[in-house]
Amino acid sequence: MKKLFYSLGSLAMILLLSSIISIVEYRRMSDYVSELIASNIKSINLCDKLDDITQEYNDQMLAVVVQNDISLMPDFNLTYFNAQSDSLRNSFTSARMLPKVDSVVMSFDAFMKTSLKFDEVFLADNVNTGEWFFGSLQPRYIKLRQDLTSLSEVIHEELQHNSADFDAGFYRSIMPGIVAIAAGLILIVLLFYFIMVYYVKPIYRMSDGLDSYRHSGRRHVYEFDGDDQLANLNNGLTELVDENVELKKRIKNLRDERERMIQAVSDLTAE
Repeated sequence: MKKLFYSLGSLAMILLLSSIISIVEYRRMSDYVSELIASNIKSINLCDKLDDITQEYNDQMLAVVVQNDISLMPDFNLTYFNAQSDSLRNSFTSARMLPKVDSVVMSFDAFMKTSLKFDEVFLADNVNTGEWFFGSLQPRYIKLRQDLTSLSEVIHEELQHNSADFDAGFYRSIMPGIVAIAAGLILIVLLFYFIMVYYVKPIYRMSDGLDSYRHSGRRHVYEFDGDDQLANLNNGLTELVDENVELKKRIKNLRDERERMIQAVSDLTAE
């Protein structure tokens, strides 16, 4: 029984250890990649927000030019924009994105410095506001939009890369489980063979030996290696059969002797 206990215990320990390794590896990988993906999504949302802010400001200035009404001039919330820009910079997980952010900041500074001259240009008599807007301000706005688009593309690429890492990491994390299952199946086959050879076969042999004794009176002479309870049972069965055989012989001898004595008495009486 010790062999069987150790075999089952080893199988259970291997499966348990591999399951723990798979769970820990998956949790570690999942938490790390999930943080990266969440950061990428946050960066994309911030980038879109900056794009919406500058587009709204540019459209409002265009409305001033089209309607020729300086009272429509919007107030740009520079503090809010800078806060969103700083939050965007802090959300990055890849050094590849930082140059793109610097480009966006430089483009935005050029756009804002040019836009701050809007009042002066609008009130000047010798400057065509429309020509200045489309010739000076719009190129800087277009450059800002291009840098924001480029930054967004890099973030999306990083998101795709992290998603691919998540998929690859998932398969890496389940590999210990797959290996454990394969090893468990092999161990189960070996355990089945072990049980058949060391437990089932001896039981069948003991049963056959007992049947042979019942039907023909043959001794039980099966022996196998081992010192467990099954071997003890086989030795006890052998001893019982031997004792029973000897007992039957003694009974038969006593019966034969009694019959001889009866026959001898009968012969004396007849004389």
